[in-house]
Amino acid sequence: MSERIYDLVVVGAGPAGMAAATTACQHGLDVALLDEQAAPGGQIYRSVGKPAPADTRVLGPDYYYGRKLVDALQHTQIDYFSSTTVWDISSERVLSVSIGGHSRTLRAAKILLATGAQERPVPFPGWTLPGVMSCGAAQILLKSSALTPPGPLVLAGSGPLLLLIAWQLHKAGVSISAVLDTTPSSNYFKALRHGLGALRGWRMLFKGLGYLVSLRKAGINMLSGVTKLSADADSSGRVAQVHFQQRGHSRVINCKSLLVHQGVVPNVQLTRAMDARHLWHEQQQCWHPQTDSWGETSIGGVFVAGDSAGIGGALAAEHFGRLTAWQVACQQGRLGSAERDMLARPVHQTLNRLMVIRPFLDVLYQPAVEFLLPVDETIVCRCEEVSAGDIRRFVGLGCSGPNQTKAFSRAGMGPCQGRMCGLTVAQIIAAERNVAIDQVGYYTIRAPIKPLCLGELASLVSHGDKQ
Repeated sequence: MSERIYDLVVVGAGPAGMAAATTACQHGLDVALLDEQAAPGGQIYRSVGKPAPADTRVLGPDYYYGRKLVDALQHTQIDYFSSTTVWDISSERVLSVSIGGHSRTLRAAKILLATGAQERPVPFPGWTLPGVMSCGAAQILLKSSALTPPGPLVLAGSGPLLLLIAWQLHKAGVSISAVLDTTPSSNYFKALRHGLGALRGWRMLFKGLGYLVSLRKAGINMLSGVTKLSADADSSGRVAQVHFQQRGHSRVINCKSLLVHQGVVPNVQLTRAMDARHLWHEQQQCWHPQTDSWGETSIGGVFVAGDSAGIGGALAAEHFGRLTAWQVACQQGRLGSAERDMLARPVHQTLNRLMVIRPFLDVLYQPAVEFLLPVDETIVCRCEEVSAGDIRRFVGLGCSGPNQTKAFSRAGMGPCQGRMCGLTVAQIIAAERNVAIDQVGYYTIRAPIKPLCLGELASLVSHGDKQ
């Protein structure tokens, strides 16, 4: 019996992964869909099949749109592997995965990585205190368990998700003491050059303004121009106060929970581990894999779609997932190039409409320098408790890149494998050396991509695994 080789293995069941898997299956491809969560939806549509909040007004109509993608997925013959961790992918497109405490391998003719985005790390003095968490983490609690952070609650940061989670928590009945907007005032002037794109993307602008108006009408304290954010703990070691400056005046707000957010960045751990070529996105201040117009990376047969290829949002991810599926179907001989192009033409037009506002948003919500280059006493590597000052000191000793500082300090060697410190470490090194960040580079990522028990590794059936 010959070993089964899937036409396409999709990693990630968010909007891009669901759309791609469904579309590929519709064109006769043998498809496997792998996802770490127990149910499809990704982060944006997490638990959309069975959301925890009973009141549909809490999460809003954009969230429930995801049910359409989940329903379409369930009417296919896709091999869906839930609660599955992909911890390695070889150059021969063999995926090592962990399912239910056991490891196995899957083979693929083509691979689509649709692993989405992760929240950008927000290093500032006090960000590691108990009670300080990201807006995305608070959203997970709300969607999955209808849990909310204890009050008094303060939100601080920049970007559309900050307003969205504040609006959702308000709808859920949470009392919010303040929303602190850290968007630098200079960003508004820089973003004006992209004003035409903003006007063409007026629907998204109006949505954000709607959240803002709703929060102000609710009497929530909305403070802009916030700088020098820090958090202090009480005698138990839990966050108790938020310190900041607003227009030159020092202020303090008491709180039991502090939610922070500075935008999202592509999840590049798997593409980095495969040594795909990556580019630095100056506007989004992050790395993304280099892809062609169909999502194929510098490694033939390996594609990336959705926010893991570059931040564009859930709707853009869904459409790009379909484009990638059509290209894979074409390469696998299930779809002619003329038919592929005919199907893709209106989708490209839709993507252009969705993406036209991105330069405006990317420039407007670029994080303040204090979060990109935190002060010396700020912990940047939470796993190994390495500070920004430590990184600067190692640069002074001759470290020229993240891999050298890893050897000196273990920064990037903890359980998160550099996800929470990689960008910050690279940007500190680049600033200290006064060079472009693409000259500094990023950590070398090696398998296992996620923490793995020895028992899981020992249970791995070699490439002779038969279906």
